[in-house]
Amino acid sequence: MPQAYVAMHHISKRFGTVQANDDVSMTVDRGEILAILGENGSGKSTLVNMLSGIYVPDSGSLCINGEKRFFKSPQDAIVAGVGMVHQHFKLIPVMNGWENISLGEHESTPFLPKKKIIAKIKALEERFGLCIPLTKKIYDMSVSEKQTVEILKVLYRGASVLVLDEPTAVLTPQETTRLFSMMRAMKAGGCAIIIITHKLQEVMEISDRVTVLRKGKSLGTVHTKDTNPRELTEWMVGGSISLEIHREKPLPRERPLLEVRSLSLKDPQGVQILNSLSFDVFAGEILGVAGIAGSGQKELCEIITGLRHPDAGSIRFFGENLGSLSPRSIKKKGIRLSFIPEDRLGMGLAAGMSITDNILLSSYDSTPGPLINRFKGRIQAETIVSRYAISTPSVQHIVKKLSGGNIQKVLLGRELEQEPRLLITAYPVRGLDIGASYSIYDMLNAQKKRGVGVLFIGEDLDVLQELCDRIMVIHRGRVMDILYPSGALGGSGVSKEDIGLLMLGHTSELYRATHTNPV
Repeated sequence: MPQAYVAMHHISKRFGTVQANDDVSMTVDRGEILAILGENGSGKSTLVNMLSGIYVPDSGSLCINGEKRFFKSPQDAIVAGVGMVHQHFKLIPVMNGWENISLGEHESTPFLPKKKIIAKIKALEERFGLCIPLTKKIYDMSVSEKQTVEILKVLYRGASVLVLDEPTAVLTPQETTRLFSMMRAMKAGGCAIIIITHKLQEVMEISDRVTVLRKGKSLGTVHTKDTNPRELTEWMVGGSISLEIHREKPLPRERPLLEVRSLSLKDPQGVQILNSLSFDVFAGEILGVAGIAGSGQKELCEIITGLRHPDAGSIRFFGENLGSLSPRSIKKKGIRLSFIPEDRLGMGLAAGMSITDNILLSSYDSTPGPLINRFKGRIQAETIVSRYAISTPSVQHIVKKLSGGNIQKVLLGRELEQEPRLLITAYPVRGLDIGASYSIYDMLNAQKKRGVGVLFIGEDLDVLQELCDRIMVIHRGRVMDILYPSGALGGSGVSKEDIGLLMLGHTSELYRATHTNPV
Protein backbone atom coordinates (compact mmCIF):
# COMPACT_ATOMS: atom_id res chain seq x y z
CA MET A 1 0.00 0.00 0.00
CA PRO A 2 1.50 3.41 -0.99
CA GLN A 3 2.47 5.75 1.83
CA ALA A 4 0.18 8.72 2.53
CA TYR A 5 1.49 12.15 1.56
CA VAL A 6 0.90 13.53 5.08
CA ALA A 7 1.16 11.21 8.07
CA MET A 8 0.93 12.12 11.75
CA HIS A 9 1.73 9.16 14.00
CA HIS A 10 1.04 8.86 17.75
CA ILE A 11 0.96 12.63 18.33
CA SER A 12 0.54 13.84 21.92
CA LYS A 13 0.43 17.36 23.32
CA ARG A 14 -0.17 18.55 26.88
CA PHE A 15 -0.78 22.07 28.19
CA GLY A 16 -0.21 21.98 31.96
CA THR A 17 -2.71 19.47 33.34
CA VAL A 18 -4.76 19.37 30.12
CA GLN A 19 -4.03 16.56 27.66
CA ALA A 20 -5.02 18.23 24.36
CA ASN A 21 -3.96 15.34 22.10
CA ASP A 22 -3.37 11.80 23.28
CA ASP A 23 -1.69 9.36 20.86
CA VAL A 24 -3.48 10.72 17.76
CA SER A 25 -2.70 9.37 14.29
CA MET A 26 -4.00 10.83 11.02
CA THR A 27 -3.18 10.64 7.30
CA VAL A 28 -4.18 12.51 4.16
CA ASP A 29 -3.02 11.96 0.59
CA ARG A 30 -2.63 14.15 -2.46
CA GLY A 31 -5.90 14.69 -4.29
CA GLU A 32 -7.90 14.06 -1.10
CA ILE A 33 -10.02 16.17 1.25
CA LEU A 34 -10.01 15.05 4.89
CA ALA A 35 -12.51 16.52 7.35
CA ILE A 36 -11.72 16.63 11.08
CA LEU A 37 -14.72 16.55 13.41
CA GLY A 38 -15.01 16.80 17.17
CA GLU A 39 -16.63 18.65 20.03
CA ASN A 40 -15.10 21.81 21.51
CA GLY A 41 -11.99 20.78 23.41
CA SER A 42 -11.53 17.55 21.45
CA GLY A 43 -8.08 18.61 20.21
CA LYS A 44 -8.80 19.49 16.56
CA SER A 45 -7.11 22.89 16.53
CA THR A 46 -4.15 21.68 18.56
CA LEU A 47 -3.56 18.85 16.08
CA VAL A 48 -3.55 21.03 12.96
CA ASN A 49 -1.54 23.72 14.76
CA MET A 50 1.21 21.14 15.18
CA LEU A 51 0.96 20.24 11.49
CA SER A 52 1.31 23.92 10.56
CA GLY A 53 4.24 24.59 12.91
CA ILE A 54 2.46 26.72 15.51
CA TYR A 55 2.91 24.10 18.26
CA VAL A 56 5.58 21.46 18.72
CA PRO A 57 4.29 17.97 19.71
CA ASP A 58 5.48 16.44 22.98
CA SER A 59 5.77 13.07 21.29
CA GLY A 60 5.01 11.34 18.00
CA SER A 61 6.21 11.86 14.44
CA LEU A 62 5.22 13.82 11.34
CA CYS A 63 6.04 12.79 7.78
CA ILE A 64 5.55 14.73 4.54
CA ASN A 65 5.91 12.70 1.34
CA GLY A 66 7.69 9.94 3.23
CA GLU A 67 10.22 12.28 4.84
CA LYS A 68 10.22 12.77 8.59
CA ARG A 69 9.81 16.42 9.55
CA PHE A 70 10.13 18.51 12.70
CA PHE A 71 8.53 21.96 12.58
CA LYS A 72 9.62 24.66 15.03
CA SER A 73 7.67 27.45 13.32
CA PRO A 74 5.04 28.11 10.60
CA GLN A 75 7.95 29.08 8.33
CA ASP A 76 9.34 25.53 8.67
CA ALA A 77 5.92 24.15 7.72
CA ILE A 78 5.50 26.34 4.63
CA VAL A 79 8.99 25.39 3.43
CA ALA A 80 7.82 21.76 3.66
CA GLY A 81 4.67 22.62 1.67
CA VAL A 82 2.12 22.97 4.50
CA GLY A 83 -0.03 26.11 4.61
CA MET A 84 -2.88 27.00 6.98
CA VAL A 85 -5.80 29.35 6.33
CA HIS A 86 -7.04 30.50 9.73
CA GLN A 87 -10.66 31.31 10.56
CA HIS A 88 -9.55 34.86 11.41
CA PHE A 89 -7.59 36.09 8.41
CA LYS A 90 -3.97 37.24 8.72
CA LEU A 91 -4.03 40.04 6.14
CA ILE A 92 -2.91 43.66 6.11
CA PRO A 93 -6.05 45.72 5.34
CA VAL A 94 -4.31 48.76 3.80
CA MET A 95 -2.41 46.64 1.28
CA ASN A 96 -3.96 45.20 -1.87
CA GLY A 97 -4.39 41.59 -2.92
CA TRP A 98 -1.13 40.93 -4.75
CA GLU A 99 0.92 42.73 -2.08
CA ASN A 100 -0.54 40.50 0.68
CA ILE A 101 0.00 37.37 -1.38
CA SER A 102 3.69 38.13 -2.08
CA LEU A 103 4.46 39.62 1.34
CA GLY A 104 7.46 37.96 2.95
CA GLU A 105 8.72 36.29 -0.19
CA HIS A 106 12.46 35.77 -0.11
CA GLU A 107 14.35 36.33 -3.35
CA SER A 108 17.97 36.96 -4.11
CA THR A 109 17.09 40.44 -5.34
CA PRO A 110 15.83 43.08 -2.87
CA PHE A 111 12.93 44.11 -5.11
CA LEU A 112 10.73 41.61 -6.92
CA PRO A 113 9.11 43.04 -10.08
CA LYS A 114 5.35 43.55 -9.80
CA LYS A 115 4.78 42.00 -13.24
CA LYS A 116 6.58 38.81 -12.22
CA ILE A 117 4.52 38.54 -9.02
CA ILE A 118 1.20 39.08 -10.78
CA ALA A 119 2.12 36.64 -13.56
CA LYS A 120 2.87 33.97 -10.96
CA ILE A 121 -0.44 34.66 -9.17
CA LYS A 122 -2.38 34.58 -12.44
CA ALA A 123 -0.87 31.18 -13.25
CA LEU A 124 -2.07 29.88 -9.87
CA GLU A 125 -5.54 31.36 -10.45
CA GLU A 126 -5.79 29.65 -13.82
CA ARG A 127 -4.52 26.33 -12.47
CA PHE A 128 -6.88 26.19 -9.49
CA GLY A 129 -9.88 28.14 -10.78
CA LEU A 130 -9.37 31.07 -8.42
CA CYS A 131 -10.05 34.72 -9.17
CA ILE A 132 -9.68 37.91 -7.14
CA PRO A 133 -9.18 41.61 -7.99
CA LEU A 134 -5.44 41.75 -7.29
CA THR A 135 -5.22 45.55 -7.04
CA LYS A 136 -8.19 45.91 -4.67
CA LYS A 137 -7.43 46.90 -1.07
CA ILE A 138 -8.14 44.22 1.53
CA TYR A 139 -10.44 46.56 3.48
CA ASP A 140 -12.64 46.86 0.38
CA MET A 141 -12.87 43.09 -0.20
CA SER A 142 -15.72 40.79 0.74
CA VAL A 143 -15.11 37.96 3.21
CA SER A 144 -14.99 35.48 0.32
CA GLU A 145 -12.38 37.55 -1.53
CA LYS A 146 -10.23 37.82 1.60
CA GLN A 147 -10.39 34.06 2.03
CA THR A 148 -9.30 33.57 -1.59
CA VAL A 149 -6.33 35.88 -0.94
CA GLU A 150 -5.38 33.70 2.05
CA ILE A 151 -5.59 30.55 -0.08
CA LEU A 152 -3.54 32.11 -2.88
CA LYS A 153 -1.01 33.30 -0.31
CA VAL A 154 -0.18 29.74 0.80
CA LEU A 155 -0.32 28.37 -2.76
CA TYR A 156 2.06 31.16 -3.88
CA ARG A 157 4.56 29.90 -1.33
CA GLY A 158 4.39 26.43 -2.79
CA ALA A 159 1.96 24.75 -0.38
CA SER A 160 0.70 21.34 -1.49
CA VAL A 161 -1.01 20.70 1.86
CA LEU A 162 -3.78 23.13 2.86
CA VAL A 163 -5.39 23.29 6.29
CA LEU A 164 -8.69 25.25 6.39
CA ASP A 165 -10.06 26.12 9.85
CA GLU A 166 -13.85 26.72 9.83
CA PRO A 167 -13.65 28.18 6.29
CA THR A 168 -17.41 28.66 5.80
CA ALA A 169 -18.22 30.23 9.19
CA VAL A 170 -19.15 33.64 7.74
CA LEU A 171 -19.82 32.81 4.08
CA THR A 172 -23.14 33.03 2.23
CA PRO A 173 -24.40 29.86 0.47
CA GLN A 174 -23.15 31.24 -2.87
CA GLU A 175 -19.71 31.96 -1.40
CA THR A 176 -19.59 28.48 0.16
CA THR A 177 -20.42 26.92 -3.22
CA ARG A 178 -17.61 28.95 -4.78
CA LEU A 179 -15.17 27.87 -2.05
CA PHE A 180 -16.06 24.22 -2.55
CA SER A 181 -15.49 24.59 -6.30
CA MET A 182 -12.03 25.99 -5.55
CA MET A 183 -11.31 23.15 -3.13
CA ARG A 184 -12.30 20.58 -5.76
CA ALA A 185 -10.01 22.29 -8.29
CA MET A 186 -7.14 22.24 -5.78
CA LYS A 187 -7.89 18.58 -5.06
CA ALA A 188 -7.79 17.82 -8.80
CA GLY A 189 -4.50 19.73 -8.95
CA GLY A 190 -2.92 17.34 -6.47
CA CYS A 191 -3.29 19.22 -3.20
CA ALA A 192 -3.92 17.44 0.08
CA ILE A 193 -6.65 19.37 1.95
CA ILE A 194 -7.68 19.22 5.61
CA ILE A 195 -10.86 21.02 6.67
CA ILE A 196 -12.12 21.64 10.20
CA THR A 197 -15.84 22.40 10.41
CA HIS A 198 -18.86 21.88 12.68
CA LYS A 199 -21.27 21.76 9.72
CA LEU A 200 -22.04 18.12 9.05
CA GLN A 201 -23.80 18.71 5.73
CA GLU A 202 -20.65 20.38 4.42
CA VAL A 203 -18.57 17.44 5.62
CA MET A 204 -20.83 15.08 3.66
CA GLU A 205 -20.67 17.28 0.56
CA ILE A 206 -16.97 18.09 0.26
CA SER A 207 -14.84 15.49 2.09
CA ASP A 208 -13.52 12.09 1.02
CA ARG A 209 -12.78 10.85 4.53
CA VAL A 210 -13.58 11.98 8.08
CA THR A 211 -11.42 11.70 11.19
CA VAL A 212 -13.31 12.04 14.48
CA LEU A 213 -11.68 13.22 17.71
CA ARG A 214 -13.14 13.05 21.20
CA LYS A 215 -11.45 14.24 24.39
CA GLY A 216 -8.05 14.43 22.70
CA LYS A 217 -8.17 10.92 21.26
CA SER A 218 -8.77 9.78 17.70
CA LEU A 219 -11.79 7.49 17.39
CA GLY A 220 -10.79 6.56 13.86
CA THR A 221 -11.30 7.56 10.26
CA VAL A 222 -14.15 6.59 7.93
CA HIS A 223 -14.88 7.13 4.23
CA THR A 224 -17.54 9.82 3.93
CA LYS A 225 -19.65 7.75 1.54
CA ASP A 226 -19.91 5.05 4.19
CA THR A 227 -21.41 7.23 6.94
CA ASN A 228 -24.11 9.85 7.60
CA PRO A 229 -24.57 12.97 9.79
CA ARG A 230 -26.38 11.13 12.58
CA GLU A 231 -23.70 8.46 12.86
CA LEU A 232 -20.93 11.07 12.91
CA THR A 233 -22.75 13.03 15.61
CA GLU A 234 -23.16 9.96 17.82
CA TRP A 235 -19.50 9.15 17.27
CA MET A 236 -18.45 12.67 18.31
CA VAL A 237 -20.58 13.00 21.46
CA GLY A 238 -20.56 9.37 22.50
CA GLY A 239 -24.32 8.87 22.25
CA SER A 240 -27.44 9.64 20.26
CA ILE A 241 -28.59 13.24 19.76
CA SER A 242 -31.46 14.70 17.76
CA LEU A 243 -30.40 16.92 14.87
CA GLU A 244 -33.80 18.60 14.63
CA ILE A 245 -34.36 22.09 16.02
CA HIS A 246 -37.83 22.34 17.49
CA ARG A 247 -39.64 25.61 16.75
CA GLU A 248 -42.08 26.61 19.46
CA LYS A 249 -45.32 28.19 18.23
CA PRO A 250 -45.09 31.99 18.62
CA LEU A 251 -47.50 33.81 20.90
CA PRO A 252 -50.39 35.74 19.31
CA ARG A 253 -49.22 39.10 18.01
CA GLU A 254 -50.33 42.13 19.96
CA ARG A 255 -48.48 45.39 20.44
CA PRO A 256 -44.82 45.23 19.27
CA LEU A 257 -42.33 44.71 22.09
CA LEU A 258 -39.59 46.55 20.20
CA GLU A 259 -40.15 49.11 17.45
CA VAL A 260 -37.16 50.27 15.39
CA ARG A 261 -37.82 53.03 12.87
CA SER A 262 -35.54 54.54 10.21
CA LEU A 263 -32.36 53.80 12.16
CA SER A 264 -29.25 55.33 10.56
CA LEU A 265 -25.61 55.47 11.61
CA LYS A 266 -22.32 56.54 10.02
CA ASP A 267 -18.86 55.61 11.25
CA PRO A 268 -16.23 58.30 12.04
CA GLN A 269 -15.05 58.19 8.40
CA GLY A 270 -18.55 58.95 7.14
CA VAL A 271 -19.30 55.43 5.88
CA GLN A 272 -22.98 54.48 6.18
CA ILE A 273 -23.27 51.56 8.63
CA LEU A 274 -27.06 51.53 9.13
CA ASN A 275 -29.36 52.95 6.47
CA SER A 276 -33.00 53.73 7.41
CA LEU A 277 -33.39 50.32 9.04
CA SER A 278 -36.89 49.54 10.37
CA PHE A 279 -38.44 46.43 11.95
CA ASP A 280 -40.51 45.16 14.89
CA VAL A 281 -39.97 42.39 17.44
CA PHE A 282 -43.04 40.86 19.11
CA ALA A 283 -43.27 39.09 22.46
CA GLY A 284 -42.94 35.33 22.17
CA GLU A 285 -41.18 35.25 18.80
CA ILE A 286 -37.63 34.77 17.53
CA LEU A 287 -36.70 37.26 14.81
CA GLY A 288 -33.56 36.11 13.01
CA VAL A 289 -31.12 38.49 11.35
CA ALA A 290 -29.11 37.22 8.37
CA GLY A 291 -26.35 39.20 6.71
CA ILE A 292 -22.74 38.89 5.65
CA ALA A 293 -20.16 39.99 8.23
CA GLY A 294 -20.00 43.76 8.66
CA SER A 295 -23.55 44.51 7.50
CA GLY A 296 -24.34 46.51 10.64
CA GLN A 297 -25.30 43.66 13.00
CA LYS A 298 -22.89 44.69 15.76
CA GLU A 299 -23.86 48.35 15.60
CA LEU A 300 -27.58 47.51 15.62
CA CYS A 301 -27.19 45.49 18.84
CA GLU A 302 -25.13 48.22 20.50
CA ILE A 303 -27.66 50.94 19.63
CA ILE A 304 -30.63 48.97 20.99
CA THR A 305 -28.79 48.28 24.25
CA GLY A 306 -27.62 51.88 24.70
CA LEU A 307 -23.92 51.26 24.07
CA ARG A 308 -23.97 53.79 21.23
CA HIS A 309 -26.46 56.28 19.82
CA PRO A 310 -27.82 56.51 16.25
CA ASP A 311 -27.49 59.50 13.95
CA ALA A 312 -31.21 59.29 13.15
CA GLY A 313 -34.25 57.15 13.84
CA SER A 314 -36.00 55.85 16.95
CA ILE A 315 -36.09 52.76 19.17
CA ARG A 316 -39.10 52.13 21.38
CA PHE A 317 -39.53 49.38 23.95
CA PHE A 318 -43.25 49.14 24.83
CA GLY A 319 -43.50 52.77 23.74
CA GLU A 320 -40.53 53.91 25.87
CA ASN A 321 -37.93 55.75 23.76
CA LEU A 322 -34.48 54.16 24.21
CA GLY A 323 -32.66 56.25 21.63
CA SER A 324 -30.68 58.48 24.04
CA LEU A 325 -30.47 56.22 27.09
CA SER A 326 -27.31 54.58 28.43
CA PRO A 327 -27.29 50.91 29.52
CA ARG A 328 -27.42 52.02 33.18
CA SER A 329 -30.35 54.36 32.48
CA ILE A 330 -32.21 51.59 30.66
CA LYS A 331 -31.73 49.32 33.68
CA LYS A 332 -32.79 52.01 36.18
CA LYS A 333 -36.04 52.53 34.27
CA GLY A 334 -36.85 48.86 34.91
CA ILE A 335 -36.62 47.94 31.23
CA ARG A 336 -35.76 44.25 31.26
CA LEU A 337 -33.43 43.90 28.28
CA SER A 338 -30.52 41.45 28.04
CA PHE A 339 -27.68 41.36 25.51
CA ILE A 340 -25.52 38.34 24.66
CA PRO A 341 -22.68 39.91 22.63
CA GLU A 342 -20.69 38.24 19.88
CA ASP A 343 -17.43 38.59 21.84
CA ARG A 344 -18.34 36.57 24.90
CA LEU A 345 -14.94 36.87 26.63
CA GLY A 346 -14.05 40.38 25.51
CA MET A 347 -17.39 42.13 25.94
CA GLY A 348 -19.74 39.72 27.71
CA LEU A 349 -17.65 38.37 30.58
CA ALA A 350 -14.46 39.26 32.45
CA ALA A 351 -12.18 36.43 31.34
CA GLY A 352 -9.85 36.51 34.35
CA MET A 353 -12.61 36.55 36.97
CA SER A 354 -14.50 33.64 38.53
CA ILE A 355 -18.02 32.54 37.65
CA THR A 356 -19.29 34.06 40.88
CA ASP A 357 -17.66 37.43 40.21
CA ASN A 358 -19.04 37.48 36.67
CA ILE A 359 -22.54 36.82 37.99
CA LEU A 360 -22.10 39.70 40.46
CA LEU A 361 -21.16 42.07 37.64
CA SER A 362 -24.80 42.30 36.60
CA SER A 363 -26.17 43.09 40.07
CA TYR A 364 -23.46 44.64 42.25
CA ASP A 365 -24.78 48.19 41.77
CA SER A 366 -28.21 47.23 43.10
CA THR A 367 -26.81 46.10 46.45
CA PRO A 368 -27.71 48.53 49.29
CA GLY A 369 -24.70 49.95 51.08
CA PRO A 370 -21.02 49.99 50.12
CA LEU A 371 -20.38 46.24 50.48
CA ILE A 372 -21.04 43.56 47.85
CA ASN A 373 -22.99 40.54 49.07
CA ARG A 374 -20.61 37.83 47.87
CA PHE A 375 -22.56 35.10 49.65
CA LYS A 376 -25.66 35.97 47.62
CA GLY A 377 -23.52 36.05 44.47
CA ARG A 378 -22.18 32.56 45.18
CA ILE A 379 -25.70 31.21 45.69
CA GLN A 380 -26.78 32.79 42.39
CA ALA A 381 -23.76 31.30 40.64
CA GLU A 382 -24.44 27.82 42.04
CA THR A 383 -28.09 28.10 40.91
CA ILE A 384 -27.02 29.04 37.36
CA VAL A 385 -24.40 26.26 37.21
CA SER A 386 -27.02 23.71 38.27
CA ARG A 387 -29.90 25.03 36.15
CA TYR A 388 -27.91 25.32 32.92
CA ALA A 389 -25.75 22.20 33.40
CA ILE A 390 -22.46 24.11 33.34
CA SER A 391 -19.46 21.80 33.67
CA THR A 392 -17.01 23.41 36.13
CA PRO A 393 -14.96 22.33 39.16
CA SER A 394 -16.58 25.11 41.23
CA VAL A 395 -18.24 28.52 40.97
CA GLN A 396 -14.85 30.04 41.87
CA HIS A 397 -13.32 28.65 38.69
CA ILE A 398 -11.85 31.28 36.32
CA VAL A 399 -14.20 31.76 33.36
CA LYS A 400 -11.54 31.74 30.62
CA LYS A 401 -10.50 28.23 31.68
CA LEU A 402 -13.94 26.82 30.80
CA SER A 403 -14.78 25.33 27.39
CA GLY A 404 -16.48 27.58 24.82
CA GLY A 405 -19.88 25.99 25.43
CA ASN A 406 -19.69 26.42 29.18
CA ILE A 407 -18.52 30.03 28.84
CA GLN A 408 -21.57 30.74 26.70
CA LYS A 409 -23.85 29.04 29.24
CA VAL A 410 -22.46 31.24 32.03
CA LEU A 411 -23.19 34.34 29.97
CA LEU A 412 -26.66 33.19 28.91
CA GLY A 413 -27.51 31.95 32.38
CA ARG A 414 -26.54 35.26 34.00
CA GLU A 415 -28.71 37.25 31.58
CA LEU A 416 -31.69 34.87 31.60
CA GLU A 417 -31.81 34.81 35.40
CA GLN A 418 -32.71 38.50 35.21
CA GLU A 419 -35.95 37.48 33.46
CA PRO A 420 -35.67 39.81 30.44
CA ARG A 421 -38.60 40.80 28.24
CA LEU A 422 -36.27 41.25 25.26
CA LEU A 423 -33.17 39.11 24.59
CA ILE A 424 -30.63 40.16 21.97
CA THR A 425 -28.09 37.51 21.09
CA ALA A 426 -25.33 37.73 18.48
CA TYR A 427 -23.86 34.51 17.07
CA PRO A 428 -24.50 32.58 20.31
CA VAL A 429 -23.24 29.24 18.96
CA ARG A 430 -20.24 30.47 16.94
CA GLY A 431 -17.40 28.01 17.47
CA LEU A 432 -19.50 25.68 19.64
CA ASP A 433 -19.90 21.96 19.03
CA ILE A 434 -23.20 20.27 18.21
CA GLY A 435 -24.16 19.35 21.78
CA ALA A 436 -23.51 22.85 23.14
CA SER A 437 -25.25 24.48 20.16
CA TYR A 438 -28.46 22.50 20.57
CA SER A 439 -28.47 23.25 24.29
CA ILE A 440 -28.40 26.98 23.42
CA TYR A 441 -31.28 26.55 20.93
CA ASP A 442 -33.35 24.86 23.64
CA MET A 443 -32.67 27.75 26.02
CA LEU A 444 -33.79 30.31 23.41
CA ASN A 445 -36.96 28.33 22.69
CA ALA A 446 -37.73 28.22 26.41
CA GLN A 447 -37.48 32.02 26.58
CA LYS A 448 -39.77 32.40 23.57
CA LYS A 449 -42.31 30.10 25.20
CA ARG A 450 -42.49 32.32 28.29
CA GLY A 451 -43.16 35.40 26.16
CA VAL A 452 -39.69 36.85 25.68
CA GLY A 453 -38.95 38.56 22.35
CA VAL A 454 -35.67 37.28 20.90
CA LEU A 455 -33.52 39.08 18.32
CA PHE A 456 -31.21 36.34 17.03
CA ILE A 457 -28.19 37.42 14.95
CA GLY A 458 -27.06 34.25 13.17
CA GLU A 459 -24.79 32.99 10.42
CA ASP A 460 -25.98 29.40 9.81
CA LEU A 461 -28.90 29.71 7.39
CA ASP A 462 -30.16 26.19 8.17
CA VAL A 463 -30.45 27.15 11.85
CA LEU A 464 -32.12 30.47 11.03
CA GLN A 465 -34.74 28.67 8.92
CA GLU A 466 -35.44 26.02 11.55
CA LEU A 467 -35.36 28.16 14.70
CA CYS A 468 -36.76 31.56 13.74
CA ASP A 469 -40.33 32.70 13.14
CA ARG A 470 -39.18 35.43 10.77
CA ILE A 471 -35.83 36.21 9.13
CA MET A 472 -34.78 39.80 8.45
CA VAL A 473 -32.07 39.90 5.77
CA ILE A 474 -29.81 42.95 5.81
CA HIS A 475 -27.07 44.21 3.49
CA ARG A 476 -24.89 47.20 4.37
CA GLY A 477 -27.29 48.25 7.08
CA ARG A 478 -30.41 48.16 4.93
CA VAL A 479 -33.33 45.70 5.17
CA MET A 480 -33.48 43.60 1.99
CA ASP A 481 -36.56 41.60 3.02
CA ILE A 482 -38.32 39.99 6.00
CA LEU A 483 -39.02 36.33 5.26
CA TYR A 484 -41.21 33.62 6.77
CA PRO A 485 -39.47 30.19 6.89
CA SER A 486 -41.43 27.05 6.06
CA GLY A 487 -43.81 26.16 8.90
CA ALA A 488 -43.43 29.52 10.62
CA LEU A 489 -46.60 31.64 10.80
CA GLY A 490 -47.90 29.85 7.74
CA GLY A 491 -44.79 30.65 5.68
CA SER A 492 -44.29 28.60 2.53
CA GLY A 493 -40.53 28.65 2.96
CA VAL A 494 -37.57 30.25 1.23
CA SER A 495 -34.36 28.67 -0.06
CA LYS A 496 -30.90 29.32 1.34
CA GLU A 497 -29.90 30.48 -2.14
CA ASP A 498 -32.60 33.16 -2.10
CA ILE A 499 -31.47 34.34 1.34
CA GLY A 500 -27.88 34.38 0.12
CA LEU A 501 -28.77 36.61 -2.84
CA LEU A 502 -30.49 39.07 -0.48
CA MET A 503 -27.42 39.01 1.79
CA LEU A 504 -25.31 40.02 -1.21
CA GLY A 505 -27.52 43.04 -1.88
CA HIS A 506 -30.14 41.81 -4.34
CA THR A 507 -33.13 43.71 -2.93
CA SER A 508 -36.48 41.97 -3.06
CA GLU A 509 -38.67 44.02 -5.42
CA LEU A 510 -41.80 42.69 -3.71
CA TYR A 511 -40.55 43.85 -0.29
CA ARG A 512 -39.59 47.26 -1.61
CA ALA A 513 -43.00 47.69 -3.27
CA THR A 514 -45.22 46.43 -0.45
CA HIS A 515 -43.37 47.00 2.83
CA THR A 516 -42.89 50.71 3.24
CA ASN A 517 -43.65 50.00 6.90
CA PRO A 518 -41.96 47.11 8.74
CA VAL A 519 -43.75 43.81 9.15
